[in-house]
Amino acid sequence: MKRTLYLYLLLIVATSYSQERPVLDIMLTNYQYPYEVNYFDFKSQQQDLMMAYMDIRPQKANGKVIVLLHGKNFNGAYWKTTIDALTDVGYRVVVPDQIGFGKSSKPVGYQFSFQQLAQNTKDLLDKLKIDKISLLGHSMGGMLATRFTLMYPETVEKLVLENPIGLEDWKIVAPYVSIDQQVQNELRATYETTKAYQLAFYYDNKWKPEYDEWVYLLTGWVKHPDYVVVAWNNAQTSDMIFTQPVLYEFKNIKAPTLLIIGTRDRTAIGKNNVKDPAIREKMGLYQYLGKATQKKIRGSRLVELDKVGHLPHIEAFDRFIKPLTDFLNN
Repeated sequence: MKRTLYLYLLLIVATSYSQERPVLDIMLTNYQYPYEVNYFDFKSQQQDLMMAYMDIRPQKANGKVIVLLHGKNFNGAYWKTTIDALTDVGYRVVVPDQIGFGKSSKPVGYQFSFQQLAQNTKDLLDKLKIDKISLLGHSMGGMLATRFTLMYPETVEKLVLENPIGLEDWKIVAPYVSIDQQVQNELRATYETTKAYQLAFYYDNKWKPEYDEWVYLLTGWVKHPDYVVVAWNNAQTSDMIFTQPVLYEFKNIKAPTLLIIGTRDRTAIGKNNVKDPAIREKMGLYQYLGKATQKKIRGSRLVELDKVGHLPHIEAFDRFIKPLTDFLNN
């Protein structure tokens, strides 16, 4: 009874919060990122595209660059505290919004793949004349960081995976959901339903007011007339994640690798579509997935954060940043 009342009160607060904020356009032109946003103009799949990115230089440079790759339900804005900490110790930090996300182009009819997104990111680095990086990927960004490292091993000096998804092959146990159905699911998304999902899977039903910002950035545009384009991009990238696993290639990673894993995370794509509860309950168990992944990546290090969920750099920043900077600096 108490838990039901708690969730009801959270729903009321969420509804009130979402109604106070302006509707976002699909390029987030009416939302300010923590640092200046630049744009990389390029052509891909016969489309003229813009990749938004932040390029933050430190006051006292150590000569090294780190690239931060966002997750599926996020964009570059949620890296602010990480950017601040890394620039403080001398790193130049480059933070792109992938095509289809954040302030970047939302193309119609684009064929999304991790290879394509990795190539787009490499083209951005080439434009910036950056040839050596450390690479940090969170959630979907972890899958992309893995693909990028496999495609461009000469570029990646160190790899960090923060609660990456794709540590198990969901399509073996979960039924396929078509892109058309995914679009319909996206069109039904609201602030309240998105917050409920994150509350359960990311934060173990423990919400803090600062988490509302990331729900707003994901759903603030659902009432915009062009939101259907975002819904299609979201559906296409969900299909990409489900059908393009990277875990079978972890053994081929040669870059020094750090895994930072919040063990309370329960993220698993397609979990809600699995009918067998015995199978469903075994999906997304990061207290086991982190250890299994460390064994697959030769010489990798594992830092497990107990009582932390899907977003260590948001939920437990102090516990996240120390192992990260220790790894980067050694």
